[in-house]
Amino acid sequence: MSTFLFTVVGFMFVLALVVIVHEYGHYIVGRWCGVEVSTFSIGFGPELFGWTDRRGTRWRVAAIPLGGYVKFLGDANAASVPDPDAVNNLPPEQRSRSFPGKSVAQRAAIVAAGPVANFLLAILIFAATAFFIGSNVLIPRIDTVQPGSAAERAGLMSGDLIRAIDGAPINAFSDIQRIVSQKAGVPLAISVERGGRTIDLTATPELREIKSPLGTQRIGVLGLQASRDPADWRVEHYGPLESLAIGAGETWQIVERTGSYIGGLFAGRESIDQMAGLPRIALVSGQAAKAGFIPLINLAAILSVSIGLVNLLPIPMLDGGHLLYYAFEWVRGRPLSERFQEYGFRVGLALVVALVIFVTWNDILAISAG
Repeated sequence: MSTFLFTVVGFMFVLALVVIVHEYGHYIVGRWCGVEVSTFSIGFGPELFGWTDRRGTRWRVAAIPLGGYVKFLGDANAASVPDPDAVNNLPPEQRSRSFPGKSVAQRAAIVAAGPVANFLLAILIFAATAFFIGSNVLIPRIDTVQPGSAAERAGLMSGDLIRAIDGAPINAFSDIQRIVSQKAGVPLAISVERGGRTIDLTATPELREIKSPLGTQRIGVLGLQASRDPADWRVEHYGPLESLAIGAGETWQIVERTGSYIGGLFAGRESIDQMAGLPRIALVSGQAAKAGFIPLINLAAILSVSIGLVNLLPIPMLDGGHLLYYAFEWVRGRPLSERFQEYGFRVGLALVVALVIFVTWNDILAISAG
């Protein structure tokens, strides 16, 4: 299969999985809350094909496969902007089945269900990978220390076995990478085993820029190289509960890293070129598809967490914006005025469009630069 086909197939698989799960979260909780669902759409624009189920929901696949939506009774459009006039003209019994006719708590649950479904998808993918395949673990033994590095200045030596960093137990070399990458410029207390003795050292990771398909990443490094001895590798297998815990932990790490990145942007520690849009996601999807199904499904898990987090941003038009409106409604005891909400949705739409344009341009520059 050509690189182009790998890219198309990988991208469509990842995007479709993440979008379907997100929208199904809205759909199923809406159903549980007794809301009538008008449309479940994968993609936007003209319908390519679809069907209507016995409940009257139109399930459709549209021509522009860059997202999706669930439209409930009482929604004015695909972004779930309320249509007060249409709702007021409904008979009382049907109005009770509309989205605006539900309580604040029910509407909030329906809106939050999309991002929650994305997080659950990631947890299940990571958990399934751990349960069925296990994980290759490299013990945290140092092979070499780069001259002049932070590790050398701290006194770390070849052959040291790192046991803990800032009190957190280290079971694999990947644990070191995960902690150190997020702690540039922060002194770390490191416990190592050397010659049968435990030695406590302090090392401060240096900030370094690393090129990746998703842009330049600014991470902390110590200047260590992992053991190259095949005997230091082992395969670990996990039971169902352990696997779920691993899935939840992996998902939380992505949330934590994303939060750290956003905070770093405002503090000037991070670069905006890590903000990737659909072109670079497609590129990485093609690379993952070439590598095999497991890398591709794990990429879907990572993207699912990202989509869930983006949708929780407090921007009208996104799920987080709707939740913000509901929070005001709960505090005030009544909804915000229709005019205020309309202006908010317009501003939100402008922000979302501007963000899409920015990350797409960012992607074009990154891809053209190789």
